[in-house]
Amino acid sequence: MMKPPQIVVSVPPWPEGERKVRELAAGGTIQLVDPALAPDAWPIDLILAGTVLLCEVPPAILSDMTSLEWIQLGSAGYEQLRGLPLRTWGVRVTTASGANDVPIAEWCFTMMVMFERDLRRLLENQRARLWDRSARFQSELRGRRVGVIGYGNIGREVGRVCRCLGLELWAMDCAPIGPRPDRYAPPGTGDPEGVLPHRKFVTEQMADFLPYLDYLILTMPLTLSTRGIIGERELRMLKPSAVLLNPARGPLVDEAALLAALREGWIAGAALDAHYQYPLPPEHPLWGMPNVILTPHISGSSAGREFLPRVWELFAENLARYLAGRPLLNELSAAELDSVGAD
Repeated sequence: MMKPPQIVVSVPPWPEGERKVRELAAGGTIQLVDPALAPDAWPIDLILAGTVLLCEVPPAILSDMTSLEWIQLGSAGYEQLRGLPLRTWGVRVTTASGANDVPIAEWCFTMMVMFERDLRRLLENQRARLWDRSARFQSELRGRRVGVIGYGNIGREVGRVCRCLGLELWAMDCAPIGPRPDRYAPPGTGDPEGVLPHRKFVTEQMADFLPYLDYLILTMPLTLSTRGIIGERELRMLKPSAVLLNPARGPLVDEAALLAALREGWIAGAALDAHYQYPLPPEHPLWGMPNVILTPHISGSSAGREFLPRVWELFAENLARYLAGRPLLNELSAAELDSVGAD
């Protein structure tokens, strides 16, 4: 029988979730660490004996936590683990994939409507008291073709929303798209069986995918293999009327190629919630581009009202599975752990 867990938590509290975790961890301990502490400022005496860790970013002394068995991240991405040989240490990792699917999908829908109806220009016209009923303000989103690269949790909720709105959904991933067992998602969201796309592609099929899209949405994690996955070649494949949406990670798109594409009209525009620098400096050219919408990485913000309840709900469910020896939700594969371990 598994020993009672020694749990270290460094995410903001949610009373109902904490209550469930304490019930599950009966006989174990729970150490709460201020989430505002820098990785090198965690209280060493409280965390060294931890066997389970719930955090956004792990502590600097993670290698000294020799009893650690499992990390539950409070984020869908996991690039903060870069350079850590977690598989060598025998540490399992699960992500918070699913906690932000809904708001990110809603952000994507909002950005598509903004571009389809040129809502920014309409607001400018309102401030200028200008009456303009041009056709570009009356366009219809239904029937447009949307391509999603990265058909994981977020991509599947984006796909579900697109299908509900009558858009044609094309989906691409690094492997053939099908069911995804043992994944967390709020009830009624996503596409767990992978049946919603009108067409499915793998990443080697860019030439069959990109030239036919009206909107391209990136929803994959940033890894060694996905960094720069959209470069000059890919941007030039898109139609001049196409719009790029990136709520994932900035470096998925080559920065110089994106700037050229926007300046020279290879594509019609871009909605960017993920960036190359944080915060994006005021002198960065993207700020002043008329065909760009910038948001400050808020599409799936941890300040949303449902985020913490979902993270704690996921952690409690995974803790129950962990203690019972059942498969964990959102667990990184050996290959994924190897990819972050390679620095």
